[in-house]
Amino acid sequence: MLLPEKVHKFYISVNDTAYALTVVKGVKLKHLQFDTKIKNSELKFWYEQNNNNEYLNLLRSKYPIDSLVKNTKSDTEKALKILHWVHNQWQHDGSNEPKKSDAISILDEVKEGKNFRCVEYGIVATACLNAVGLKARTLGLMIKDVETTKYGAGHVLLEVYLGDLKKWALLDGQWDAVPMVNNIPLNAVEFQKTIVENYEELDIRTSSGISKRHYIDWVSPYLYYFTIPFDNGEGTKTDTKKIKEKSHLMLVPVGANNPTVFQITNKIDYCIYTNSFSDFYAPPDSLDK
Repeated sequence: MLLPEKVHKFYISVNDTAYALTVVKGVKLKHLQFDTKIKNSELKFWYEQNNNNEYLNLLRSKYPIDSLVKNTKSDTEKALKILHWVHNQWQHDGSNEPKKSDAISILDEVKEGKNFRCVEYGIVATACLNAVGLKARTLGLMIKDVETTKYGAGHVLLEVYLGDLKKWALLDGQWDAVPMVNNIPLNAVEFQKTIVENYEELDIRTSSGISKRHYIDWVSPYLYYFTIPFDNGEGTKTDTKKIKEKSHLMLVPVGANNPTVFQITNKIDYCIYTNSFSDFYAPPDSLDK
């Protein structure tokens, strides 16, 4: 690990007779700035109410979702149990996509021996949490250079609203990782801030064996742009609710550009952009009426 501002100089051989001086300098992560005021009164989110949802009932009948949370005492414990179960259903395969992008279809393919991407961990864990009454949403992360990086510019996980703590919490199904401080789960923006300002107090709750340093080194570049759907209902429906014909909200740091392209060639034309932390992290009950 190279500490911030630490400089290493060394020579590398470029052929049999020539050497090049190479300088590597650690870069200190910056605390991203966001507006704390709600700016857009037109925003609206739809969260799963779980009122006898046939799709979620089918999910619960086919897979042991209810038994996972049977004796849990808190929303955090429920979330950890479900995340751990989803993480262990398959091995990560960053190049394999399912035939259909809903939780039941994904899990049915897993039974056949298929492995899937981070995206599918997010979809399945979100559905399972919604099935036990916790409001959850998939969360897309993108690096600062999302427009010019050809591969690996994004990561997908999820956030769940913990009603007993009255806050959103980040869950990473690919790594079975939950960032916490003093046993309180953090949302994605809190996680980024804590990495920069309070690293020693940060804990990564995981059963995957990944170390705190390894996970943070891996995930921290993705903690720059944050994207969530407006419509978080479950099922295989095609009539997704939108705001001004846009399906997602992207949280952008103050002073940063609004990205319009993902990995050079893919248009980002589905987002409303905001700098407001409060827009992005409003309690679900205040917005899904």
